[in-house]
Amino acid sequence: MALSSCVFHFFYKFKVLVLVTLCLMVLWATFSYLVDSRQDISKAKSVVEGFRKVTGLEDSQKAEKIESMAKVPTVKSFQGHCPALSPYLRGASKLTFKESLTLEEVQKENPQVAKGRYHPTECSALQHVAILIPHRNREKHLLYLLEHLHPFLQRQQLDYGIYVIHQAGNTKFNRAKLLNVGYLEALKEANWDCFIFHDVDLVPENDFNIYMCDRQPKHLVVGRNNTGYRLRYQGYFGGVTALTRDQFSKVNGFSNNYWGWGGEDDDLRIRVEMQKMRVVRPSADVARYTMIFHKRDHGNEENGERMKLLRQVSRTWKTDGLNSCSYKLLSVEHNPLYVNITVDFSREPKIS
Repeated sequence: MALSSCVFHFFYKFKVLVLVTLCLMVLWATFSYLVDSRQDISKAKSVVEGFRKVTGLEDSQKAEKIESMAKVPTVKSFQGHCPALSPYLRGASKLTFKESLTLEEVQKENPQVAKGRYHPTECSALQHVAILIPHRNREKHLLYLLEHLHPFLQRQQLDYGIYVIHQAGNTKFNRAKLLNVGYLEALKEANWDCFIFHDVDLVPENDFNIYMCDRQPKHLVVGRNNTGYRLRYQGYFGGVTALTRDQFSKVNGFSNNYWGWGGEDDDLRIRVEMQKMRVVRPSADVARYTMIFHKRDHGNEENGERMKLLRQVSRTWKTDGLNSCSYKLLSVEHNPLYVNITVDFSREPKIS
């Protein structure tokens, strides 16, 4: 009995020991699992945190980039249009003409003009305007006109070019044909929108008299000093006129047959009216000019044939004009303040 009792106690203790060992092993395994799990969680947290930092940094950089883009002004791919009425206009001004004026002085006063061309830098001009001036033996008048006309046009924020068309030779002066030549030659250089046909001895007094074309042909000389600032006569269309390329082409330009003084401006008005267009004018208090006094030029005597020519306009305008303007081009010189076009005409034809 004693032996069996000892064996029983031995096995009992052995079982307890095995159970305790198993419990310890389970506890150790559980503890190891928990520790490993915490480490994995910690690693996972650190990975997530790292990802958050990276994405946060990218978001921050994106936000900073967007903010910086908002702060830095973008360069526009094109300029805005100039206003319809320039902020630089002064209104009426009293004109003076200095006897000792030189071309160099006028050039110095207009440093932004190059080869007769100017365009505003602060905005895009509403129209591209060619100023056409017929000329012969009027150097002083031309100088005075250039002195006043360049700053006048710049204050109006125009993209413009000045063309002086000089008639060489001894034939009678032909203002209208010179203007046709100026139109044709100017279009070889640029795609002008508007043409101002401008006498060399008329200087504008008020820069609110805008040198741009209208929906209808425009007459800019309502009054001048030598007529008491009144319109010369009801149908007057001379001195300074403005026509678009389309308007001038539609009437076939000026007639080429007016040799000497007078008639060509009335001829143009008739052509305008025949095309169902009408002449418009600025207000009389704005469209004022100073005419520089001069005697009638030799070679520009009054045209005795003008009334006969005017009676023929309705049957001659289609064949007498831009499409029949023949001339000998002697030179085209790009001076600083204007483009000088010199032409020679053959002997004036007989009027039938």
